[in-house]
Amino acid sequence: MHRIAYYRVSTGDQSIESQRLALGGDFDQEFSDEGVSGGTLAAKRPGFADLLSKVRTGDTVHVYAVDRLGRDALDVQATVRDLIDKGVTVDVHGLGPIGRGGVGELILAVLAQVADMERQRIKERTQAGRATARTFLEATGRTHRGKESLGRPVAQDAAAVVAWRKDNAASITQTARHFGLSPATVKRYAAKA
Repeated sequence: MHRIAYYRVSTGDQSIESQRLALGGDFDQEFSDEGVSGGTLAAKRPGFADLLSKVRTGDTVHVYAVDRLGRDALDVQATVRDLIDKGVTVDVHGLGPIGRGGVGELILAVLAQVADMERQRIKERTQAGRATARTFLEATGRTHRGKESLGRPVAQDAAAVVAWRKDNAASITQTARHFGLSPATVKRYAAKA
């Protein structure tokens, strides 16, 4: 019987440390997905898929909140049911163990639906923000936040980065260091070329 923790944050600038601190630590195993949307099905997330491959009957999986399991209500409920059917206890911080049927399953269903609704609200707010930015950009040449373009700011001329990399037979890491970019940005520039 192992005590297992699962942590998830949606963006790379967030940290799982607050979840780890709230759960109190002292776990036999910890799994996490950092920078992974709750809209991604649980089994498709690398950290959670790894957890599923290692969890055994009698284990307890601890999560900070239902929405850390995901923001798709049906997937969250199916995931918890599958774990319970395997003889695994799912313990949500502040709620305790979730059982099959009865009040525990009702609470899970409600909280999973709230998480799903919040995902929709996040999507709506993001779309509204983009629309506002477009309107300001068209009217003033800058977004409502003062940026000169939508999306990521252009850090370097993509063609120049790709050309330098090719001319110098440089790796992505070397190119990123040379231009002061992240490896992901260099990969994105290379993919566009």
